[in-house]
Amino acid sequence: MGKYFGTDGFRGRAGRDLTAAHAFQIGRFLGYHFRADHGGKAARIVIGKDTRRSSYMFENALASGITSSGSDVYLLHVTTTPCVSYITRTEDFDCGIMISASHNPFYDNGIKLMNSEGEKMDDEIQEKLEQYLDGMLPEIPYAINDEIGKTVDFYNGRNRYIGYLTNISAKSFENHKVGLDCANGASWMIGRAVFDALGAKTYVIHAEPDGDNVNQNCGSTHLADLKQFVKENNLDVGFAFDGDADRCLAVDENGNEVNGDKIMYILAKWMKRMGMLPENRIVTTVMSNFGLYKALDEIGIGYEKTKVGDRYVYENMKENDYYLGGEQSGHVIFRKYAHTGDGLVTAIMVMRVMIDTNLPLSALAQGCEMYPQVLKNVEVDDKEATLADPAVLTAVSEAEARLGNDGRVLLRASGTEPVLRVMAEAGTQDACEMNVNEIIRAMKESGHLLKVR
Repeated sequence: MGKYFGTDGFRGRAGRDLTAAHAFQIGRFLGYHFRADHGGKAARIVIGKDTRRSSYMFENALASGITSSGSDVYLLHVTTTPCVSYITRTEDFDCGIMISASHNPFYDNGIKLMNSEGEKMDDEIQEKLEQYLDGMLPEIPYAINDEIGKTVDFYNGRNRYIGYLTNISAKSFENHKVGLDCANGASWMIGRAVFDALGAKTYVIHAEPDGDNVNQNCGSTHLADLKQFVKENNLDVGFAFDGDADRCLAVDENGNEVNGDKIMYILAKWMKRMGMLPENRIVTTVMSNFGLYKALDEIGIGYEKTKVGDRYVYENMKENDYYLGGEQSGHVIFRKYAHTGDGLVTAIMVMRVMIDTNLPLSALAQGCEMYPQVLKNVEVDDKEATLADPAVLTAVSEAEARLGNDGRVLLRASGTEPVLRVMAEAGTQDACEMNVNEIIRAMKESGHLLKVR
């Protein structure tokens, strides 16, 4: 990770960590960089944003930076991250930009960059961009006269994406009652449009964004409302998205959560039966639940484990030509259809399995039982020193020995926060708590621990 750009873009408190000046400079660099690739002719850059109030500020700043560097900007307005990815790769854009802090509160925001294939931007370009932000590269000249870029309203791009999604399923969703929790975010219009077009009886909640209520007690990080909504309205299934709709979690007909790991199990099992799973293998991260791996072992499906972040999942999938991968949080990637996690594609694929098997979601998820899990975030004086401390390493080894083949522990540094994450999975909640606390105790006795969050 760089100084500004992490695994999922440049993210922080809007107006403090990420400012309009940052966005303007990012636009300046991207407009100039991709224009240079065209021998001085205007490059084409597309921008989407979610519903938080600062997204409009950043959209204007980015557009000003891009056009003042001599490139053209196309505005999708409020749309999802996967929509920007799809449009970037199918409409011959040089670069895609999504303004969103995903599942974070409204006061945060982020700038996600994509290459011409709709994939996460190359590290080399982001490193040069960071150098420019820090004043380490020459100043970029301003375009003048007819070299000044143009700004194009590209609202129709969203409709093309909706049309693409509706063609993914060969069967109608007729007679299925589907609930959508749009998190007052980017899917608030697109979600209903897609499911209505596919024939579902669509019921939508949290689709009234006001700039401040994105992810507020709703969406994929707060499922309580959707669980109640599904049960009260006797729905067949519910889907919850995050602010930019690259995540999706599900709720079965009984109001029970079906997380990203269970979704991957359901889809992997079906895809194997349909001959759609190369090498009978999927890609997960180290945070996937131990129960997923046991369930996959039982049905003869292999798996890769990557670092946390859908970027790493996608890179592994691309390198090895795998079709399915994702995270417990609901980032699920179907490489045949998308180059990033796409919550709406995930929901459509889950519906395909339900319709094809004629089984409710609760029955489809039965083969994958989640192990109890305890995850604690701890602040320490030095992340690297703590991870290398002999006493801490011994505590981790002892926990692993206690659990054997019936669980696991994981200690890792957060990629987005100044904390270490201590996690244990075991047959009981008490065993999880005990093993996590023993590792934290070793940190305290070694003098590293500052606070348990």
